Amino acid sequence: MFILKQLRRKKNINQTDLAVAIGVSLRTIQLYEKKDANIPIKRLTKIAQYFEMTLSELYKLELEESEGLYDVNGATGGNTELKALANGKYLTTVPLITEDTQSTYIANFENDDFVLKRPRISFLLAYRVEEECVAFEIGNKAMDNGNMDGIPLNSVVLGRLVSKSDLAKLVGKQRIFIIVYKGGILCKEIVKINDEEDTISCHSFNTSPEYADFTIPMKDVGQLFAVVKKQVNS
Repeated sequence: MFILKQLRRKKNINQTDLAVAIGVSLRTIQLYEKKDANIPIKRLTKIAQYFEMTLSELYKLELEESEGLYDVNGATGGNTELKALANGKYLTTVPLITEDTQSTYIANFENDDFVLKRPRISFLLAYRVEEECVAFEIGNKAMDNGNMDGIPLNSVVLGRLVSKSDLAKLVGKQRIFIIVYKGGILCKEIVKINDEEDTISCHSFNTSPEYADFTIPMKDVGQLFAVVKKQVNS
């Protein structure tokens, strides 16, 4: 993240000072200051707080600092901001729904003003997404199976909005979804659609009994997102 060096210099601190302030090693700060560094959301939040700014402000400064890396064909649509990189990848910046704001999001996801005022987070993608996207913080271990395809507690996932009518085409191909429904926001694998009962069957990667499979009536589902990338908070 290019802007970290500039922020340190303005505050007149060195890499060791910043490392101590946010609770990581000097080597970690050195890695964070490199291009395309994958910084966990927990650390980004601490960095932003240390420099007395929001996550959105931190990302904005990073984009301005790195402007020379971007193609002029960047685009913004709805709540999802895209910046085309010179290497053919896309920096995708979207609203972040933290665990403590999920219940509020359930009641307000159709309110564009509410969604646009959420803090924002960026993901580096190898392709351009055309649909609206939202990022969600994961608040349990339901999808943590200890493998590379699992999603550990406190990870942040990027979700691509999909319609209920398109869900049948994705089940079996797309493994993990974010399900926004009246009972909560879930990160699950959808393994079956029962057209007769109008329900979906949800499966967890974690085999613990507390994460047993269950069904949800489709009438209770407000939004569906196909998970396209994750940031592990480690």
